[in-house]
Amino acid sequence: MRDLPTLPVTEILPALDAALARGNAGVLVAPPGAGKTTLVPLHLLNAPWRQGRTIILLEPRRLAARAAASRMASLLGEDAGATVGYRMRLDNKVSAKTRVLVVTEGVFARMILDDPDLKDVAAVLFDEFHERSLDADFGLALALDVQAGLRPDLKLLVMSATLDGARVASLLGDAPVLESKGRSFPIDIRYRARNPDEKIEDAMAKAIRDTLGSETGSILAFLPGQREIERTADMLEGRVPPDTLIVPLYGALEGRDQDQAIRPAPAGKRKVVLATSIAETSITIDGVRVVIDSGLARLPKFEPATGLTRLETVRAARAAVDQRAGRAGRTGPGIALRLWRAEQTAALEAFAPPEILEADLAGLVLDCAAWGVADPASLSFLDPPPAPPIKEARALLENLGALQGGRITPMGNAMRELALPVRLAHMVLTARERGQGLRAAELAVLLTERGLGGNDIDLDVRLTRFQRERGDRAVRARGLAKRLAGNSGPAPAGPDSAGRLLLGAYPDRIAKARGNGQFTLANGRGGEVDPATSLAKAPWLVAADLAGRAGRARILAAAEVTEAEIREALGTSIVSGRQVTYDPARNALQARDATRIGAIALSEKTLPAPSGEEADRGVIAAVCAHGLDILPWSKDATILRRRLAWLHQGLGLPWPAMDDEALIATAGDWLLPFLKGTAQLGQIPTHVLIEGLRSRVPHDLQRKIDALAPTHYEVPTGSNIPIRYDAGEPVLAVRVQELFGLATHPAIAGGTIPLLLELLSPAHRPIQITRDLPGFWKGSWADVRSDMRGRYPKHVWPEDPANASPTSRAKPRGT
Repeated sequence: MRDLPTLPVTEILPALDAALARGNAGVLVAPPGAGKTTLVPLHLLNAPWRQGRTIILLEPRRLAARAAASRMASLLGEDAGATVGYRMRLDNKVSAKTRVLVVTEGVFARMILDDPDLKDVAAVLFDEFHERSLDADFGLALALDVQAGLRPDLKLLVMSATLDGARVASLLGDAPVLESKGRSFPIDIRYRARNPDEKIEDAMAKAIRDTLGSETGSILAFLPGQREIERTADMLEGRVPPDTLIVPLYGALEGRDQDQAIRPAPAGKRKVVLATSIAETSITIDGVRVVIDSGLARLPKFEPATGLTRLETVRAARAAVDQRAGRAGRTGPGIALRLWRAEQTAALEAFAPPEILEADLAGLVLDCAAWGVADPASLSFLDPPPAPPIKEARALLENLGALQGGRITPMGNAMRELALPVRLAHMVLTARERGQGLRAAELAVLLTERGLGGNDIDLDVRLTRFQRERGDRAVRARGLAKRLAGNSGPAPAGPDSAGRLLLGAYPDRIAKARGNGQFTLANGRGGEVDPATSLAKAPWLVAADLAGRAGRARILAAAEVTEAEIREALGTSIVSGRQVTYDPARNALQARDATRIGAIALSEKTLPAPSGEEADRGVIAAVCAHGLDILPWSKDATILRRRLAWLHQGLGLPWPAMDDEALIATAGDWLLPFLKGTAQLGQIPTHVLIEGLRSRVPHDLQRKIDALAPTHYEVPTGSNIPIRYDAGEPVLAVRVQELFGLATHPAIAGGTIPLLLELLSPAHRPIQITRDLPGFWKGSWADVRSDMRGRYPKHVWPEDPANASPTSRAKPRGT
């Protein structure tokens, strides 16, 4: 093997060799430019414990995987596919000679599930682990399970530029942590705050044009997503010097276009690379001297209550903006221009939340079931998966026939083998039975590979375009679809519409038109399309992709479907008979003789409003579906809830939790027994909520509520002032004059809990907040007194308030 170049990481390679010779795990923390991605895997080829087996390197993205494999191959004087190869969803370069295999994180999870022994693998290297993708976390958990039970000799190395090394080392059994210096040149960080009303693409385009005129070298600009990149590119078109190339870089691009973005600019040219977070780590874009950072990122967030994953545009984490700035100092001194105020940097979150805490976990639960693990939390995750999305995932998989009693079924095994999101896998398998497997597989690939078939909201249009596209990525994607289609049933008389196919994936997202582009989804939520689009006139849709809040989500991808197709495909899900539903417009229950699928009525007839037990059960169902705000919360009920919440926060159990989730989950216990059969929620008596909340408190504690969390506090004037419990601690807002003569700080709960005092002027305006009244009298009272005497000369302002008489009035006339 050729001699490898000397890079900063070279210094710690002997220590790495020693660590992996002694044990089976390690953590390597090295900043960008240290060489960990390319040098470490090649160096480990010489390790005696490898014994001819393969080293696997995991990368978070396809671009990074392809670039890392190509760079390592070039260091060996080879092409990718020889000693160093790569494998990803739509592209593979692997041969019998391959000994370093670079894979994307999702590919590794499938590799280990299909071959738990990993018998031909010597080591697994998790690169850029700080990004904390779900696939990386799951892959590491599986690898640790394999190491513990089947392969104690399997070496695991977690590598990252920014990482809590000690925490990861603990997960790996107190593995040694090795730190390498980086090779970064000085970076001049500058700030250029944008106007809050200014669109990010406008601010970015202006910043790029100004920088091109004042600085040399190429520019790497970070934007949250493809849409902003395309708009920024449009604004720069024809408005930059002729020697400047505008190059986009995002995940949906063809591989050759991504490669073009990271190659050096042609001689005499400079580049402006408009990139998403895809360019934060793992790759070096040659010639970049300036980074311009929008400070924004687009992250997926799963809502278990709706089953929807929406993309949120958020402030990028501190680790991310530091990584972005570091791109400017990879090959020489650089500049990082940030489009926000300098003081805002300190307020950024340290790291982006791990995907496992925000993602749809249906695929994870299905894979765990295939692994023989009923509870994913029993695996060694750095952050255990949260319970609500796990519960939602199990319910979905049971409905799809993939799980039964927590065990994987033949349908579940078949779905897992397709390597698709579980809903789309179910769609392909059920379509096979109708001879529509290939068309369904093409639609599934279209939905999982962004950019194929264009960006039309109508999936029938996009599917037709995709079937005709001639680009390399489209050809490979259609090849993947053919493999996914497998053996279909008898040839159909005609192709299914995209809407008919989607019924096999998203029966809960059937949408019925309400007019003007507004739709009601079967899951009870609202959705909308642009009224100018053709789909706005469709009576029925199936929505495949939505964005925004669930109450009125924007439908991004959908297909028209007919009522006849719905009835044919989902007949067993259609319910007929008397049904009680909640009408948000009237805040009341209504009864219908209806034929419904989910929240959508196919036909219905109004019946008299429910009453008695039927109405009470309907109220509980409405609260569970729509939240506590639909109940008639009086001032006294709201105050009681806040008092009890404060007691739970401070004293814990058995004082009950009062958050929305806890109250909704137990509504049948505390609310149902006190209801009186009314269908109008606004007419529920106010005492019902008070009695219900008190019933959650153990009987022996109920008499202590008023003593520990009183509603009022008597001040020296004799006034009973209400105490607020809505700020995480009890707050007393009182005119400062009414506390004259008080030498101790007011407290509750037998004098053990001090009140937060909001001291008010005679006009009830805030003048001071304190948790130490005696200290206030001795300290800043003199300044407050001077100010108050000028503003309110008719009131008494003593020099020694601790020994003065309290008052709630002005001076008597004539004094």
